[in-house]
Amino acid sequence: MPTTNGRVSHWFDEPPPSRPALPGDRDADVCIVGAGYTGLWTAYYLKKADPALRISVLEARFAGFGASGRNGGWLSGLVPGDRNRMAEQYGRQRVLDWQRALNDSVDEVIDVAAAEGIDAGIVKGGTLHIARTPAQAGRLAAEADEELAWKVDGIARLSKAEVAERIRLDGVVSGYHNPHCARIQPARLVRGLADAVERLGVDVYEQTPAVTIESGRVTTPHGTVTAPVVLRATEGFTATLPGLRRRWLPMNSSMIVTEPLSAALWETIGWDDRATLGDTAHGFFYAQRTVDDRIAIGGRSVPYRFGSRIDRDGQVPPRTITHLTRVLHSVLPQVRDVPIAHGWCGVLAVPRDWESTVTFDRATGVGWAGGYVGHGVTATNLAGRTLTDLVLDRRGPLAELPWVGHRSRDWEPEPLRWLGVRGMYTAYKAADWHESRGRATTSPIAVVADKIAGRPH
Repeated sequence: MPTTNGRVSHWFDEPPPSRPALPGDRDADVCIVGAGYTGLWTAYYLKKADPALRISVLEARFAGFGASGRNGGWLSGLVPGDRNRMAEQYGRQRVLDWQRALNDSVDEVIDVAAAEGIDAGIVKGGTLHIARTPAQAGRLAAEADEELAWKVDGIARLSKAEVAERIRLDGVVSGYHNPHCARIQPARLVRGLADAVERLGVDVYEQTPAVTIESGRVTTPHGTVTAPVVLRATEGFTATLPGLRRRWLPMNSSMIVTEPLSAALWETIGWDDRATLGDTAHGFFYAQRTVDDRIAIGGRSVPYRFGSRIDRDGQVPPRTITHLTRVLHSVLPQVRDVPIAHGWCGVLAVPRDWESTVTFDRATGVGWAGGYVGHGVTATNLAGRTLTDLVLDRRGPLAELPWVGHRSRDWEPEPLRWLGVRGMYTAYKAADWHESRGRATTSPIAVVADKIAGRPH
């Protein structure tokens, strides 16, 4: 077992110093609830666009406490939704524009980090997707075709030998490389962004949970912020708010990180380009080579807690740590003797149709963005710029992207919600086992699970 379990995440070397709480009632032009990536990017671009705006950001714990400070560190152009399904609803060209905007947003984040002096350990090495069974290889080939069909440039199909030239992994059948991704240290990015918005004159209040979010006002235990524009940026914690328990499901994702690897061990592995790494199993993993030369790897071992409950400061069940360690050792047996240093978990928001949204209701002054289904590190930047255009009533191309104003129906009540999600992931585990026996095509178990869940293929 690791030396540390929970304590938010490994990305925070130690708990950050806390900003003051809201000191009483306040008036503002814009009140943003949530100091993660979505809330902070929105505050950043609003203040840049109109320095006279009085902006207050309210955070229940500290900036980056949620998914922004616990994620896998993939600054990628992955779309937070199903491109084909969105094209059926909104047209292919709008989805092509969305994909292009997300790819461009990778560089936008890199540029802002450089301009603001944020050292987030960014290395744009792309992302390497691998297959380790014949069925995975079929899906991987289809994924590469799909990327090319959506005009994602730079996709490189890789043989087993070509994958090994990049990273010497065990059991690889094939792979492909997508250049639109950078490795980051996520907590450094979110904390640096919080400092940047404060330098611009935005008020960031920590230890200030929202009790109610309404048109024109947000109430907290420390006072009320009155503002004509109220924006909700609460992602996986949305289910904790009154009336929103079934709006977005808080999906649990867990991670472990090793102790630092020696230079000699890295010589046996490679991974010199620091590309992010993932596979095409149904119970997939995601990984990175960290700034301090560890390996961080994550997955969905315990995907959902009954009643949309949230974890306690990232503490992860021991069986999840065992599972992720087993996955790591199966793909990189070279690190079997390297201790696991830290395990943690967090929640991301999943709408019922697995499609994210950016919405602003001008009549009420209330807006929100989120439901990124695990692809939010880059999407939050685009969402923040899009919300800025919507709030300021700027009729640019961002306001025409297909996620603007998209609405998803609520999730089923309990116990149907718990049974459905747990059943889905049990089916995926069975499908992966089925495929590991040499099956050449995707297990029908997974096909049925996808259809029932409404999950993108």
